[in-house]
Amino acid sequence: MGQEIERKFLVKGEYKSLAYSQSHIIQGYISSARGRTVRVRIRDEKGYLTIKGASNESGTSRYEWEKELPLEEAKELMKLCEPGMIDKTRYLVSFARHIFEVDEFYGENEGLVVAEVELRGEDEEFEKPSFLGQEVTGDVRYYNSQLMQHPFNSWK
Repeated sequence: MGQEIERKFLVKGEYKSLAYSQSHIIQGYISSARGRTVRVRIRDEKGYLTIKGASNESGTSRYEWEKELPLEEAKELMKLCEPGMIDKTRYLVSFARHIFEVDEFYGENEGLVVAEVELRGEDEEFEKPSFLGQEVTGDVRYYNSQLMQHPFNSWK
């Protein structure tokens, strides 16, 4: 059983020129219930099925299981998803021994850019690149499953 430990931040500065990789992601949710999400993702030409459990009190850690699927199976599972899709480009930025995943959202979440860093432990220290802004770890509004139901552009 895998445990995902990560922290999430809004992005305030230039990151694209620092990225060593980028990919297009479309994802939907078979279940977006808090504490037990089931996600279908197509990342470039690969499919994935992911199950996530409830976050701990701080929002930094939760159970995560992921399995790669053939692209055609992922496309079929997308048809079972709840209404609403997440559409984004993910940029990977290496900085001081960590990889930051920077997601630039499109559609109803246009204008939102967030960065996540996966850690080995909740108390692991890491250097923050200059493009990181306010920390939003544990703020459920920024969970992709919530952005699908309550898009960023509807917050205003």
